[in-house]
Amino acid sequence: MTDDALVAALMEIERHVSHGGWDQPARLFALVLTAELVAAEPSLAEQVARVDDLPDGALSSIEQDGFRTGADLVDDLDRITWPATVHGCALAVERLFVPPHLEADIPDDPEAAASFVAEHPERRDVRVVVGVTRAGTRYGVARLRSNPEDLLAADDLVPGLGDALARTLSA
Repeated sequence: MTDDALVAALMEIERHVSHGGWDQPARLFALVLTAELVAAEPSLAEQVARVDDLPDGALSSIEQDGFRTGADLVDDLDRITWPATVHGCALAVERLFVPPHLEADIPDDPEAAASFVAEHPERRDVRVVVGVTRAGTRYGVARLRSNPEDLLAADDLVPGLGDALARTLSA
């Protein structure tokens, strides 16, 4: 089941991140219920278009400026926990990939694999924004650098990343 509020929040995050161009680090966002955010911080009401017309369950994203990743993004996410006021979370991350017909050629060694993909003439840059909620809803959007006018989307676009984000909410 797709959660319209989650989809809307992820599309807004993708627009926000895309303003910074490409070659950005991973960016982490808490997703909170907009009505609760405005109730806790009334000064934010003027930044929210038509607060009284918000659909039930509307989400606002709050970027986690201190989030930094090391060599293993999943390990970094496994160290994160969220307070109960956080309804969900999202991550924007850029990665390189090669077409499926080249997957068998990718070396087993992680460093060699990274070099293979980074140096291959058929590599593609992709930015994905994946989000999950405490209710178990997942969604993702993706944009290819080579085809920026198209936005790809699916409920479980990057399953492993969705799993890692979901664990941050269950701790």
